[in-house]
Amino acid sequence: MPQALNIVIACGGTGGHLFPGIAVAQQLKAMGHRPVLLISRKDVDAEASKKYGDLEFHTVQAIAKPPLLSLRTPGFLWKLLRTYLTCKGIIRKMKADVVLGMGGFTSMPPVRAGKMLGLRTYVHDSNAMPGKSNRMTARWCTAVLLGLKEAAAHFPGSNCIVTGTPVREELRHLPTAEEAKAQLGLPQDKPVILVTGGSQGARNLNSMLIEAAKADPSVYYYVIAGKQDFERVNALAEGADNIKVIGFCSDMPAAYAAADGVIARAGASTLTELSYIGKACLLVPFPFAADDHQTHNAKVFTEQGAAVMCQQSELTNEVVHNFVHKVILDTEARQAMENAMRRQARPDAALCIARTITEG
Repeated sequence: MPQALNIVIACGGTGGHLFPGIAVAQQLKAMGHRPVLLISRKDVDAEASKKYGDLEFHTVQAIAKPPLLSLRTPGFLWKLLRTYLTCKGIIRKMKADVVLGMGGFTSMPPVRAGKMLGLRTYVHDSNAMPGKSNRMTARWCTAVLLGLKEAAAHFPGSNCIVTGTPVREELRHLPTAEEAKAQLGLPQDKPVILVTGGSQGARNLNSMLIEAAKADPSVYYYVIAGKQDFERVNALAEGADNIKVIGFCSDMPAAYAAADGVIARAGASTLTELSYIGKACLLVPFPFAADDHQTHNAKVFTEQGAAVMCQQSELTNEVVHNFVHKVILDTEARQAMENAMRRQARPDAALCIARTITEG
């Protein structure tokens, strides 16, 4: 049996980094290694650390890069240095063999520390258009791991390996649509459209979709509005019998299983999950995402017939109606899109990443 390794995984800050990191950690633990996850003090990270009690977590200071020439830049650099020193201490204490960053500026300090300590280091990027932080971090990496092959062009000079992006373990075992609808209190006799705006930028999308849902009472809409926008969106939906609004969904497997179709942002984590389970979707990229990376993500899927894309500025009731009635309620069209979605999936992504970083 290969030697058991101690592996640091930096994955905090957002669900798009956190859950793939957890999936890799679960795979590594199943292979006999010791993964330690570095997360932030944000709520999403704290909730996950409680839910996955079988994994080992350490918290480090979350870092978000301010705009260039911002007055906050000196503070950012100071936090970056402090986090680097903290990570270096953790890596030494646990006698780590490998450091893996799952993306974002939270990954930069531990990857840099691992490199300075002479360890093998890796960064994973799940987007078609990589972020600036990952492009910077790549210079200290043994290899760059990619969710989508289209990202390779943005890492010139790096050893790029397309691994896919892992999905969390609970998505591997979905209930039936009937069980999921009963569990979530959704009607059995209407098609269900899941609306999810992801971790940012959901406010405008929520408002537009509530209006579209009210205009089409023959279809039921299950809207995950986000905690901060729940009260406003719930008030907008008042009186509509075909809309259920929740602030946070603790059971995404059931939400996906209950849905006949999905309307969502185009974050890499969302697309990874939708491709894994094979759901037809209307993608509305967050217009203010860094480098417009969500549009780049969406194009990868729409070019393969796996999704429909609509920019937020062009989203209307008619666009939503056509997606629902000409794709979701057309059995042949929906199945074709679902099959195309599944072809984009990499079910073995967690295993591929685990083998890559442990075998060197």
